[in-house]
Formats: sequence, C-alpha cells, structure tokens
Amino acid sequence: MSYKVLIVEDDPMVAMINEQYVRKNSEFMIAGSCKNGQEALKFLETNQVDLILLDVYMPVMDGIETLTEIRDKKIDSDVIMVTAANDTTTIESTMHLGVLDYLIKPFAYERFNVSLEKFLSKKKVFEENQIIDQSVIDKLISTKEKTDSSIVNVQKKLPKGIQKNTLSLIQNYFKENSSWNSVDMVAEQLGISVVTVRNYLNYLVQEKIIVEDINYSTGGRPSMLYKTAD
Repeated sequence: MSYKVLIVEDDPMVAMINEQYVRKNSEFMIAGSCKNGQEALKFLETNQVDLILLDVYMPVMDGIETLTEIRDKKIDSDVIMVTAANDTTTIESTMHLGVLDYLIKPFAYERFNVSLEKFLSKKKVFEENQIIDQSVIDKLISTKEKTDSSIVNVQKKLPKGIQKNTLSLIQNYFKENSSWNSVDMVAEQLGISVVTVRNYLNYLVQEKIIVEDINYSTGGRPSMLYKTAD
C-alpha cells in the first residue's frame, strides 16, 4: 500500500523537488500538486489523500486559511506545514489545528524524510491497535520524542545546518563520481536544493575532504568545481 500525498506549493521548482523527495520513499505516492489553497480544497472535494504537504505563503489562499478550511470540512488527512525560517507566528497559530510536523525552508531530504517517518510511525501505531489505551498513547508520544531527539543528537555532533545522513549522501556521491562536479550537478543527481548542496560542499572543503577549483571555460561567469581530495 502506498500513502497518497498532495503537494500544495506555488513555486514550481520547490514543488518539483518536493515531489522528488516523496518518490524517494517507496511507501508514498504523489496524488496531485496544487498551486494554492483554493486549488487544493477543490482537489480534495473529489480526491482522498493521506498526507498534505502545505506551504504557508501562497497567492489566492495561503496555508493557514487552507488548513483552517481542511479542519472545518473534517477532511481526514495529516498535514505537514512548510514555512520560512523563524516564522513563530505561523507555528503558534497552526499548532492547535493538528499539524503533524513543520518543515523550515530550506530543508534537506534527510529532514523531509523524518516528517514522512513520523507519519508512518503514527499510522503503524493506529493500525496495530484497535483499542486505544494509555499504553498506545505513551507509545505514540515516545516515538515522536525518540525521532526528535535523534535529530538533536545528529546536530550536536556536527555544525549547525549539517546533518549526518545528508552529509553521508553527498560524500558517497563524490566517492562514486571521482571527476570534477559542479554544485548544480550534485543537486540534480541527489534531488537536494542547490543552496543546501553548496552549504555542505563548503563544509567538506573546510574539512579537507573534498577540494575545489574554478572553471573558467564556461564562456560566461566562472563556476566552482569539486572533487574528492587525493
């Protein structure tokens, strides 16, 4: 069984990246993609989905208005909110509306997948327990705390913004691709944003794990190239 995901995002590039992230997890499939809340609500009138990835800032109808309508209409779908960094107002105003998780832009695939795993953990608990008692509730809460603490532990070992799984993903890419690579090449192959890849490459250069060089043969603006250090 694949869980159906609806992506609600007005930026076509971000929507495409989110679709790629979802498809990396075999337990999920894309049910549809909408550019704003109004389109999403119309889609939900005739389509049932398990999970909604909902951007906050959109034209016509933003994420908060859309989430409110989703709850008012008793639409039985979990929601992951996508918002800008340090947007505490949004987080505070949507917590009581039953949001499964929050993703702060820009986010790497590893953090995105944590949100999907939270959804799967919640579904598994309810599917395995016909009767919800205190032990089941405790299991739900402990699963969430365990997931959250694992993220914190990873972040403590590495500089802020550098996560273990994403770092390993990029390092493995360079082990398998020994020639020079640009930021765009790595981002496209791994399905990670250019901003995120650039951040990780800067860190790997600092650690002398990879080396960088300037490519002047582009015919335009010079670009940086990277490969594993000898």
